[in-house]
Amino acid sequence: MAKKIKVKPGKTQSKAGFFVGLVFCLIGLVVVIPTFGPFGIFWTLVAVIITVTHGKNAFTEEGVSTHEIIIDDNDLMKNPDIVKSTSEETKDEEYVYISDAKKRLEEIKILYENGLMTKEEYEDKRRSIIADI
Repeated sequence: MAKKIKVKPGKTQSKAGFFVGLVFCLIGLVVVIPTFGPFGIFWTLVAVIITVTHGKNAFTEEGVSTHEIIIDDNDLMKNPDIVKSTSEETKDEEYVYISDAKKRLEEIKILYENGLMTKEEYEDKRRSIIADI
């Protein structure tokens, strides 16, 4: 199962993009349209789209995603350094690091191998750690 994470640029980056977009719109209206005609119209429309997108990201909470990250569960198991969010709906996102779970599994295995926990305790703890991932 794959997990999709949508990414928006930061407010500061969006504000900079918005103001640069305004400059390009003005250049389009004053210089590019009169000089290049149809190309100038295209230029100015693209500048307006960029400006509106950055303005929406900078001045509203809604914003527009510019990237999408897709994390496949198989990738999580192959690369333990990938961070997995436990819930997209929660406002306070909690993160579980796969590498932490791996360390915990190794620790309880050592305890079991040294006779400091029973097989039943080991299996229960192992299932608990895996369930937390």
